[in-house]
Amino acid sequence: MADPKGFLTTGREVAQTRPVGERVRDWNEVYVSGSLLPIISKQAGRCMDCGIPFCHNGCPLGNLIPEWNDYAYREDWSAASERLHATNNFPEFTGRLCPAPCESACVLGINQPAVTIKNVEVSIIDKAWDANDVRPQAPERLSGKTAAVIGSGPAGLAAAQQLTRAGHTVVVYERADRIGGLLRYGIPEFKMEKRHINRRIEQMRAEGTKFRTGIEIGRDLTSTDLRKRFDAVVIAAGATTARDLPVPGRELNGIHQAMEYLPLANKVVEGDFVAPPITAEGKHVVVIGGGDTGADCVGTAHRQGAASVTQLEIMPKPGEDRNAGQPWPTFPMLYKVTSAHEEGGERVYSVSTTHFEGDEDGNVQFLHLVEVEFVDGKLTQKPGTERKIPAQLVTLAMGFTGTDVENGLVAQFGLALDERGNIARDADFATNVDGVYVAGDAGRGQSLIVWAIAEGRSAARGVDRYLTGASSLPAPIRPTDRSLTV
Repeated sequence: MADPKGFLTTGREVAQTRPVGERVRDWNEVYVSGSLLPIISKQAGRCMDCGIPFCHNGCPLGNLIPEWNDYAYREDWSAASERLHATNNFPEFTGRLCPAPCESACVLGINQPAVTIKNVEVSIIDKAWDANDVRPQAPERLSGKTAAVIGSGPAGLAAAQQLTRAGHTVVVYERADRIGGLLRYGIPEFKMEKRHINRRIEQMRAEGTKFRTGIEIGRDLTSTDLRKRFDAVVIAAGATTARDLPVPGRELNGIHQAMEYLPLANKVVEGDFVAPPITAEGKHVVVIGGGDTGADCVGTAHRQGAASVTQLEIMPKPGEDRNAGQPWPTFPMLYKVTSAHEEGGERVYSVSTTHFEGDEDGNVQFLHLVEVEFVDGKLTQKPGTERKIPAQLVTLAMGFTGTDVENGLVAQFGLALDERGNIARDADFATNVDGVYVAGDAGRGQSLIVWAIAEGRSAARGVDRYLTGASSLPAPIRPTDRSLTV
């Protein structure tokens, strides 16, 4: 145990954010650089090293949290990094982007603020990079087997790295112009600077993984060609079919899916555009959807100089404390204020969009909404609550409905889908097609980055066993494990 009295003597402290007026003028990460290290050892010392560490169960990766907390408390950063990487290929991603279900499962969190597990995690990995402790781990020998990975998001990258380290020759195919999937073009720079992706890609290249960008399987390269070239295939293409809003006026100019809007801002930061083709500058912006993607749209609109930003959510405002239906150690749906919300804007709950109103040129100008409430378990409109709000740019951030089936990938492989529209798989992440596996959102449905990495690692074990008859790769989860899914 790091500090036997740490949880009694030390209060919870979290990473400091830069002043709002400063950070909305740039795209850098919102946190003060180096603000964690002066406090992180004491924060790690709050860990009680529980006899039954429920944080392990809260984390789909099964991270060895008490162990690396102990090392962080003792400032043995090299050992902490080793323990961190034992279960997680990319802790700098999860330490910045995961909503930390491990903290919701922290035993200390029953009656005190939980250990800042996420902050400890990101501090360890940042320290490891600074100390040059993160090095390529090339395999000692090659198996002679080949594997293709379709998609370079967190699931695909995790699967590719595990398979490469097992000695297989791995090629990752990405339809975008850069590697990273939604990490690259779905996550704003202010949440995670893309240099973190770039240095992992360089590590993977040094280990032997090959990357091919600008190639969409199903269109640019057929499944038949792919299966001729490779002994196994891992599909990690995500659940990219966005949920739409079929109401009158949806066809008006200025209404876009979040994933049409957010990538363009990232491309500006990458240097592809001087100004984005879709911008919030000077406009009244409405974001439909109250989740993390919606918050990303809010923060992006602030940085583009929106005249106003309003975020709409059809569900009631969550409470600040757990309700009886979400007891510890489950992941509760709580009201949270992200860095984007700190920067301004209005959040409106329990409302539903009825239609859009445009001008004579076909551009959206107003959004009409109505308040809703639950009646007999169903959301029902409240009469007399209709109103309209200015809306010159609308982003739809309502989640995703399943795998993209229009590009031909599913049909060409002959893949079976489950009842939710995801690619069906068995306990080894194998599809109905021999030698073809699936990991991440493509098989699970829209989920968290930590689940994606866990699935990528687990699918890699299944592929390794298929190629060689046995595998020593870790498999933290099974496809049927949907506990703590959020």
